[in-house]
Amino acid sequence: MSAVAQETDLTAAPELRVATVGDYFALLKPRVMSLVLFTAIAGLVIAPGDIHPLTAFVALLCIALGAGASGALNMAYDADIDILMSRTATRPIPRGAILPTDAYAFGTVFSVASVSMMWLFVNPAASLLLAFTIGFYFFVYTKWLKRRTPQNIVIGGLAGALPPAIGWAAVTGSLAVEPLTLVAIIFLWTPPHFWALSLYRADDYARARIPMLPVVAGKKETRKQIVIYSIVLVLAGLAPVALGFGSIVYLAVSALLGAWFLYLSLAVLRERDEAREPNARRLFGVSILYLFALFAALIAEQLLGLAPFAPMVLG
Repeated sequence: MSAVAQETDLTAAPELRVATVGDYFALLKPRVMSLVLFTAIAGLVIAPGDIHPLTAFVALLCIALGAGASGALNMAYDADIDILMSRTATRPIPRGAILPTDAYAFGTVFSVASVSMMWLFVNPAASLLLAFTIGFYFFVYTKWLKRRTPQNIVIGGLAGALPPAIGWAAVTGSLAVEPLTLVAIIFLWTPPHFWALSLYRADDYARARIPMLPVVAGKKETRKQIVIYSIVLVLAGLAPVALGFGSIVYLAVSALLGAWFLYLSLAVLRERDEAREPNARRLFGVSILYLFALFAALIAEQLLGLAPFAPMVLG
């Protein structure tokens, strides 16, 4: 088959087949949903006060459903570009398993259900935060930023950063510096995480005409930005200790993995194998471990009852 024929086959509308439960589950972006849920648990666990176990379960269920709804709406809107990229071509809509209209309906139902349940069974503050998160991810990131600016990941990262605040609000009905600190950590983590991915998937993004930083500004500038954000991220990762809600376990995890993160970001800056981008691939994997470990340390400290360090006070 010729290259022209292959390109035609790649972009042609797929033949629709019968959808399975697995296809609809894939619409929820389960890997993303699991990380969202985990960070939300951290916000819920470190929040002061008590929450009934059933209420906590409902809150986490709503956050999971809301994250899944965002994923479904994103896939419905991005069906035309997902089919062009090897990383996303096997998603349910490009494969012809689910129609975009069905994905829109699926995502809308889950959005309304998650926000309504959070309002009725948890509290209005958590519900409004969840609604804002879903709306921001779909309307601001997916429909507006993603195809228009290389800052898509920077600004759009706010949606993925909010789950700890929702978890905290589920317990307290309000916000405070602690959950906002966790939001800031995820917000700063998002650019180096996704720019590492975009370095070795640059051809995919270029083919789909998505203005990711390597496509618009080049790989050299992307590497510099990864280092800058990595430095700020690692410093922010120590903030829970300085603010008095992180203890010795968190400090050790944040310092050790932060050093590894910085080492790999510098390796990305010095990369010579631009065809395979091995250091960017390593950084992408380690970035997931870094975020997971930070929040796992916070959760573990709460469950173990470890006393946090006293907050640092300037003056």
